Amino acid sequence: MGKKDAIATGLPVDQYRKQIGKQDYKKTKLALKATRLRADLKKTSSGFRDAFLVIAAILFFVLCVYAFFYLNLSTELNLDLDVD
Repeated sequence: MGKKDAIATGLPVDQYRKQIGKQDYKKTKLALKATRLRADLKKTSSGFRDAFLVIAAILFFVLCVYAFFYLNLSTELNLDLDVD
């Protein structure tokens, strides 16, 4: 008997989910459609953003390597001028 009573009350999480579902039905179809469209836009735009971040990281790395070699070569040239 105790087992049936425990199942009948349900978990608090399930009750919370049911309440959220009931509130979702209160929204108009247009609002739900707009929310769905915004979620789809976020999913599709993330690919472009990720590609842009990868390209920016590669360019930053190349710039750092270029700056490293430029600074090393420019100091070596200055040392050669000081020796003469």
